[in-house]
Amino acid sequence: MLRIPSAKMRQVTAALLSGMAVLLASVEGQAQTAVRFSLDGRWEGTAAPFAVAQEKGYFKAEGLDVTIEPAAGSREALMRIASGAVEAGIADVNGLVRLQNDKPDADAIAVMMLHDRPAFAIVGRKSRGLSTDLSSLQGKTFGAPQADVAYAMWPVFRAVNKIDDSSMKFENVGLPVREPMLAQGEVDAVFGLSTTSFINLKSRGVPTEDIVTILMSDHGLDAYGSAILVSKKFAQENPDAVRGLLRAVVRGLQDAAKDPSNAVDAVLARNDLAKKDVELDRLRMALEQNILTPWVREHGVGGIDQERFVRALDQISSSLEYKEKPKSETVFTDAFLPPADQRKIER
Repeated sequence: MLRIPSAKMRQVTAALLSGMAVLLASVEGQAQTAVRFSLDGRWEGTAAPFAVAQEKGYFKAEGLDVTIEPAAGSREALMRIASGAVEAGIADVNGLVRLQNDKPDADAIAVMMLHDRPAFAIVGRKSRGLSTDLSSLQGKTFGAPQADVAYAMWPVFRAVNKIDDSSMKFENVGLPVREPMLAQGEVDAVFGLSTTSFINLKSRGVPTEDIVTILMSDHGLDAYGSAILVSKKFAQENPDAVRGLLRAVVRGLQDAAKDPSNAVDAVLARNDLAKKDVELDRLRMALEQNILTPWVREHGVGGIDQERFVRALDQISSSLEYKEKPKSETVFTDAFLPPADQRKIER
């Protein structure tokens, strides 16, 4: 019988273990695709589905190593995706339309619609003369941040409703001071997302009966809102990763809808300054007003109504001169979405 000296045996064993470690590391590296994902704001209630998907390992189960980064707003998220700084993220789909018009080769496409009903709103105070009647906008002063996605839709909303805004005053204010200015009576109303401005005003002690929210979708606006966007290059090179990303997000959204309280806990773990009652209100509002619409309950989350999307693109043309009228498939694709029956959300 061949005897191998103990020293030699240790060398052979060490070599085998080293080889196995390299092999395992290689397999693990191949299995985990790195994805940098940008939020369109801070870690707040509306980001709960992504926190849940990360916390419960849904991304990892799809072979993804996802890093989620907060942003200063939708525009920053959009530019991160289009520039290749991140592979995916959340951004306003209408901002994508404008970007593609300016830069037809922009490296971004929407792959999952989150807000079937956009949260674009004008939020004011009854004590300042605002009501849900659009005529009450006349002669008022508005906090109108240039970087705000709702204010970006004002020209479209104005055209759809034939509003003369010559008596209205628009002040370019910073996003952080928008609600404080309204709470202090320095402006009569602000442009913003209802999930942001209404909730922030309420959290600052403004009585809810004094808060007036004019949702643009209630007044003829066909636009969609926030969507998950990905780099076209990344989608072409890693289609299975994009499919896995969306499956994980859908699971996170389903969990957040079933148990909003626990979902918000995942947000609080990522934002020490967040308050549970505020972020729970924010998540519930987004679910009820923006995500779980009748259309989504019937067809599942993530897709679009093609006819409505075409109308929305037509409405945008009232304020944006298209170099070439966009086709819906250049802005949005459902090619990476899970089957419709897997995208149903129960509460």
